[in-house]
Amino acid sequence: MIVLVAILEAREGRESDMESALMGVIPDVESEEGTLAYVLHRAQNKPGKFFVYERYRDDAALAQHSSAPYIKELFEKVTPLLAGAPTIEMYDEIGAKK
Repeated sequence: MIVLVAILEAREGRESDMESALMGVIPDVESEEGTLAYVLHRAQNKPGKFFVYERYRDDAALAQHSSAPYIKELFEKVTPLLAGAPTIEMYDEIGAKK
């Protein structure tokens, strides 16, 4: 399993725009066969800070997700809303509660 985590922070005053853009892609992602989890979180102490947990069956599923037109559109929408560069990290899942 492959896990991707992303932290994005919206510019002040653009928090709701960022949330809408990030929420808007979820219905499309739900149809992806190899995407096992795509969970959006908002920081309790900073409403413009978002954490996305993504889990993929394998590299091919991640590649398919990353090249989807709606993901490209998402990045076009959120890029001008960002307060800085997003943090994106990749992990290999090595244990989990099932």
